[in-house]
Amino acid sequence: MLLASRTLILMLVLLAGVPILQAFLSRRESRWPGLVLPLLTFLYSLVMVCSVTAYEGGIPWGPLLASFVLGNIPTAVLLAIYAACREKFRKRSELDKTRINDL
Repeated sequence: MLLASRTLILMLVLLAGVPILQAFLSRRESRWPGLVLPLLTFLYSLVMVCSVTAYEGGIPWGPLLASFVLGNIPTAVLLAIYAACREKFRKRSELDKTRINDL
């Protein structure tokens, strides 16, 4: 029972911490830190696809496609967070350029 509660707490911390970490990395000056987590989740989805192919023994298109689509849901969520944070950064940078041009 104690192990189950620790696992649940760890999963909740990860579930809340990953989007917060993604938002933090996306707000950096450079664009590359914000792309690390989406890249990792995309690579993990490719590993899932490879494991489906190895397990089934051929190319089962249905499970292969389902594995790829479902495996990339976290990638899509992280990229949406990245896009939202970078859009605010882009607007701020355009406003700064406009202010500099007005001087």
